[in-house]
Amino acid sequence: MDITEAQRATYEAVLRLKDAPFVAQRPAYFSPAAAAQGVSNNLQAYGHFAQTLLPLEYTGWIDECTAHFASCYIGDWSPLHKLVVRGSQAQAFLAWHGMRDLSRFEVGQIKHHVQLDENGWVASEGVLCRLDEEEFLYTAGSGDWLLWRLSQGSWDAEIEDVSPAQFIFGIQGPAALDTMEKLTGESLRDIAFCRSRMSSINGVPVRVLRTGISGELGYELHGPVGHANEIWAAAVESGGQFGIRQLGFRSQPVQHIEAGIATNGLDYIASSVVTPAVPRQFRVAFPGGSFVPENGVTDYFRKPAELGWGFRKGVPDRDFLGRDALVADAAKGEPYRKLVGLRWNASDVTAVLAATLGEGDLPDAMELPRGRGPVFDEVLVGGQRVGASTGRTVSVNLRSTISLCVIDPAHAGPGTEVVVVWGKPGTPQREIRATVAALPFKPDRRRTDVSAL
Repeated sequence: MDITEAQRATYEAVLRLKDAPFVAQRPAYFSPAAAAQGVSNNLQAYGHFAQTLLPLEYTGWIDECTAHFASCYIGDWSPLHKLVVRGSQAQAFLAWHGMRDLSRFEVGQIKHHVQLDENGWVASEGVLCRLDEEEFLYTAGSGDWLLWRLSQGSWDAEIEDVSPAQFIFGIQGPAALDTMEKLTGESLRDIAFCRSRMSSINGVPVRVLRTGISGELGYELHGPVGHANEIWAAAVESGGQFGIRQLGFRSQPVQHIEAGIATNGLDYIASSVVTPAVPRQFRVAFPGGSFVPENGVTDYFRKPAELGWGFRKGVPDRDFLGRDALVADAAKGEPYRKLVGLRWNASDVTAVLAATLGEGDLPDAMELPRGRGPVFDEVLVGGQRVGASTGRTVSVNLRSTISLCVIDPAHAGPGTEVVVVWGKPGTPQREIRATVAALPFKPDRRRTDVSAL
């Protein structure tokens, strides 16, 4: 059995046995590049990204967290759900299930595809790439909502789950272009932001996508899992002279907060979790943190405008699932909460980190650089709840503890002083001062003009 067959067989077993005991009945599922990654995975420690086990660290989280600022990194996003949608009505199906206009969607183009439910909540979101006239690739934390929705209709379209057959490697940072051009042996300066085209590495066909999950100049490589090890190793070698680092799972989510990007399953819970399309990719436990929901699980759901994905000129006329709910919201005249950044007070954070060295009750620990899984913390102004903070992380690039926050508009102005309640209810909670900041926390360099480099 070759690696492609092995990945498919294990992937299907993991999904089929998702509630079975780990290892005893449910097999361990690793990246298709696990062999190449194992060379530098000195700690031999792994973390779960969806159903896949990835190395936690290579050279250390501080070194890896600075790579997209100083040079570049290669990171593994192969665990993402990857769905190929094809057929004469594939575009119409996707257009109905996404709030973005696909009428001028060109072959090779990339779009952020935000999918809503009937109530206007975000049900799924990811990256949509047009591969051909009637063929599209959707990559996301979970594509189960899209799979379920297709099964509910009569569209002339089909979806193929190609997750175990393809790898996705991200190469991000100021040295990404030099690394990629050396790796592919050709100029890639014709690929504009949110565009893609085919290339090759050592004779292996790969798709190169220009993306920006780090907020910096960046690319993705999509290719066949049978060549994942050799291409990962080749990328590390090609980027060696430019200071490339391998990005461990522990450091992967940090850049999203710096760039002001909300992540499914971490900064909000997709509304699809309460439908028959409960995601298999993210096995979400109940969120941690000090935030206590008043309306049940829907308090963790988000409207697109609350995540910075709303419309600039109002809800458009074209039809899409969830539009009626957004129109009704607009008619009420109630402004959506806004997504902002928070900079946490360094002295207050230090007191929590140093609590184990002093006396008194111990607050919940702060993992570095950030905790794992979804954590929602209550945000107060004058003792009243005004929002929820997520994604608390130590940014060594900004020399600050930062987070995202969905907050009432009256308190969304940069410089507003708020208080974050740290610690689960029933623990010795701490109040941490924080200041509202505009997003992103750092300059957005995703659209760097590479022709001038």
